[in-house]
Amino acid sequence: MPRDGQPAPNCYDAEPIPPAAREEIERLLCSGDLFRYTSEAAPVARLEAEFARHLGVHYALAVSSCSAALFLSLKALDLPRGARVLVPAFTFAAVPSAIVHADCEPVLVEVGKDFRVDLADFTAKFDDSIAAVLISHMRGHTSDMDAIMELAEARGVPVVEDAAHSLGTEWHGRKIGTIGKIGCFSFQSYKLVNAGEGGMLVTDDPEIAARAIIMSGAYEHNWKKHPGLQNSFVQWQNKLPLYNTRMQNLSAAVIRPQLPEIARRVRDGRANHDYVAARLNLSPWMQVPPALGPETRAPDSLQFNLEGDWSDAEALRFQDAAKARGVAVQVFGLSQDNARAFWNWQFLGDQPDLPKTRAMLMRACDLRLPARLKQPELDFIADAVLEAAAEVRG
Repeated sequence: MPRDGQPAPNCYDAEPIPPAAREEIERLLCSGDLFRYTSEAAPVARLEAEFARHLGVHYALAVSSCSAALFLSLKALDLPRGARVLVPAFTFAAVPSAIVHADCEPVLVEVGKDFRVDLADFTAKFDDSIAAVLISHMRGHTSDMDAIMELAEARGVPVVEDAAHSLGTEWHGRKIGTIGKIGCFSFQSYKLVNAGEGGMLVTDDPEIAARAIIMSGAYEHNWKKHPGLQNSFVQWQNKLPLYNTRMQNLSAAVIRPQLPEIARRVRDGRANHDYVAARLNLSPWMQVPPALGPETRAPDSLQFNLEGDWSDAEALRFQDAAKARGVAVQVFGLSQDNARAFWNWQFLGDQPDLPKTRAMLMRACDLRLPARLKQPELDFIADAVLEAAAEVRG
């Protein structure tokens, strides 16, 4: 809906893919060389080396999705069948699905109004039955990694970071995804780097890297095209199942030219987020939780809470009023079959109620805010959201 002649911003299209990707894709199409293991210098191998350097880790494995990376992480940890894995209850359905796929059992942990793990519930559920922790930094909100790592290390329990939304985020200056034993990233279209689909597993542990590489589909002796792990590979030859979650060269060709753009996208995304957040926080009816002290965010979306005694009907009216003004706002818990609402994960069977997470989801709002937007577009969005709230509550 135009406002004063200005059309509503397009918050869904990603940035154009850099021209270098098109040139590389043309070369690959002409050669037909799309399989990652035809050459040690294939685009996927180059991407892995470049991504590892970017994060400052020893090993990176490119796979078909972040879900595949999470699944391989749990399998590479060699967890027993039925192992219990702590995971925040505010995440995307694919995260507990990856745990189930790895023959493990998700143990859902409460998440508070700040969209971060409730440490009291995390501590209470972290008993001797827990074999791993999978921390999902949902929508780029970093939970208290100091407290989480202290508890996990005291028990000798590995931590996997779901950093799908957190490429570029830092904790005490350390890159998210490099704090736990394994980090997993996404290149799905709505993420900071867009390949449509794709994922990356990173670690400094050579045994985990070797196991993940073989299970990802490095059959026969294709693992020899991954440098630096030959001793570990020999140990696992023919002893692990193959899940064939490899990335192919066209995806890598799309991703590689975007890596130099990460710093700019992080800078612009943070500036856009903070600008709109400051405007929304002036409203008595909305609140954007601040970053934690050690956290430097890299957001490409914005989440806020409806403050006060909003009814479900009012929250839905607010959602509709924003949409009528050209801005899509989604209340997580009031969106039918939302894959981020834990009560829709019926594949888990009966789960205990999580009242804090439920209450948060029923009033937490999701707003796409791409890094490419400019200030007039940001003002359009902020004005529409503020006016929608005033229409309902004024």
